[in-house]
Amino acid sequence: MRLNRRDLAAMSFSALFLASGAHADTTSSTLESAGATFDPMALVDPELRPILEQIPPLDLGMDNLQAVRSVQFPPALSLPAIQPLDRFIQGGAGNPRLRVVVIDPAPKGNNKPAILHIHGGGLVVGKPEVAIPELQQLAAELGTLVVSVDYRLAPEHPFPAGLNDAYAALVWMHGSAEELGIDPARIALLGESAGAGLAAAVSLKARHVLPIRFQALRYPMLDDRTALHTPPAHVGTFIWNWQSNAFGWASVLGRKPVMDAAPEGAVPARAESLHGLPPTWIGVGTLDLFAQESMAFAARLVEAGVPVEMSVVPGAYHGFDTMVPAARISVNFIASWKSALRRVLQAD
Repeated sequence: MRLNRRDLAAMSFSALFLASGAHADTTSSTLESAGATFDPMALVDPELRPILEQIPPLDLGMDNLQAVRSVQFPPALSLPAIQPLDRFIQGGAGNPRLRVVVIDPAPKGNNKPAILHIHGGGLVVGKPEVAIPELQQLAAELGTLVVSVDYRLAPEHPFPAGLNDAYAALVWMHGSAEELGIDPARIALLGESAGAGLAAAVSLKARHVLPIRFQALRYPMLDDRTALHTPPAHVGTFIWNWQSNAFGWASVLGRKPVMDAAPEGAVPARAESLHGLPPTWIGVGTLDLFAQESMAFAARLVEAGVPVEMSVVPGAYHGFDTMVPAARISVNFIASWKSALRRVLQAD
């Protein structure tokens, strides 16, 4: 399967699911069941509409999972861009050989800030390569070492495998700070979608154990209970829908989500307390399936006394900034999370 340059750029997030061609058109049935009388496309920012005409809806499931996983990833930027290097470390239980991709703007430097990146993919697809070009640029712009973790995916490896791998990468960064030339007091977490949800779970697991300076959560997948309610017709219509979300959560939990409970530590939104989490940036679009759970999580952070900045983007769907990065709202959104990281990582 070969993709053009725009498709490759879009794949840095959930748009990678769309390349398989295995899809079902769910838009009309969603609208009819909700009794909607309007076209959800009318709510999309005009600059974000054209690409949607080229992307068929997708219900991710076991029947098309392998096809989606087979898509090619964007190539890394060539020299003189910072080149990614594979390292292999001790992963979570049952994974003695965890791959992490290291992007180091100053291999001989010391006291650098660092970012642990956790890729998206609904907890069931994706690799660090999906975001490597973006991370190469980020490392250069911020002078920051970036580590992206190739965590195990569900359903083959349900909870807690992915979380334990992501946490193992954080432990390794702290333990290898001198070797990597990083300041362990200036490590931030960055993730998108499922990766952002895992970043929040890592923060919860690490609090009171390992210092984290900051977490930047781009349209995070935080709450399995979202899969229990059919959303309004205009929410989650594009890119990542309710059906795919239900499949992702069922895969990682090993069963369908239920309202009463989930395994402890598996669902960040279910944490009893958010006290002690690091300062946080959260961003999401109003048409994203994760809009309400993102705003609810931000509100709980405020209640817990955690400094939080939130960007809610009108007319934006899931992964909009990677799919149409030149759109005005995408430019502003990207600048917001990068600025937040720059402020906290460049401060002494």
